[in-house]
Amino acid sequence: MRSAVLPPLLALLALGGCGDDNDPSGGRPTVVTSFYPLTEAATRVGGERMEVVNLTPAGTEPHDLELTSDQVDAVLDADVVLYLGSGFQPAVEDAIEGRDGRSIDLLEAVPVERGAIDDLEGAERGGDAVDPHFWLDPTLLADATEVIREALRDLDPGGESTFEANAEAYRGEIMNLDRDLEASLGACRRRDLVTSHAAFHYLAERYGLRQEPIAGLSPEVEPDPDRLSRLTELIEREGVTTVFYEELVSPEVAETLAREADVDTAVLNPIEGLTDEQVDAGDTYASVMRNNLAALVRALGCG
Repeated sequence: MRSAVLPPLLALLALGGCGDDNDPSGGRPTVVTSFYPLTEAATRVGGERMEVVNLTPAGTEPHDLELTSDQVDAVLDADVVLYLGSGFQPAVEDAIEGRDGRSIDLLEAVPVERGAIDDLEGAERGGDAVDPHFWLDPTLLADATEVIREALRDLDPGGESTFEANAEAYRGEIMNLDRDLEASLGACRRRDLVTSHAAFHYLAERYGLRQEPIAGLSPEVEPDPDRLSRLTELIEREGVTTVFYEELVSPEVAETLAREADVDTAVLNPIEGLTDEQVDAGDTYASVMRNNLAALVRALGCG
């Protein structure tokens, strides 16, 4: 946190107010999260004891996020910031550089796979390259929930028992989801997952699928025409029935490949964020993952 005098907006966000009735945090610690999965986990664990602020609005692709000056101030004055590093949201990382308080990079705190990841946008990455979409493996989201629980306990030791109970309940839901995914995807006639970009490494690894992305880790990068040709051949050879696209990015390339290969398209959601309609419908990580499961069962011929 900064120790400077706060501008009016931050009186609504910062810890340690004087009990002003206009302060929505009510004097609770403020947790700033960079995008939806972290927001949901922090909200579920923190309950009424934390004020959780999501930097990425509904319907916004997190990779494209640019922060307003008010959001930068919120980052600087939060009690803790939960985010993903490794270039997932550069604007958030830039703002965090100005913080004095605690910031937690979940890609450092959760045991994600690092090393040679083929991003399809040039040479294969090595060293510390990482696919950031770890939450698509529910067991890794459960690990992240424990990291968040410990961080909130450190902010508010008096809430330890509440945070533990909330985290246990949330992890239980996540692990029930994992068991359902494992049971449903364990006996599929097809294993190849043709996707619009390489967001599904952890999902594929967890459930024995093969990710075949059109584009690499950055969904905005145009795919190589040779890649599209190879995928068309793979679709025909392996009997792939569906090309998956995402809700928050253009489906144009996926639709073009599907037309060329004469197969269907369907949504496979990386759950980087929710649309306004999903928010209004009360959707959650688990409900969207179950929608993903239904789409996978249809496309892969499972059961």
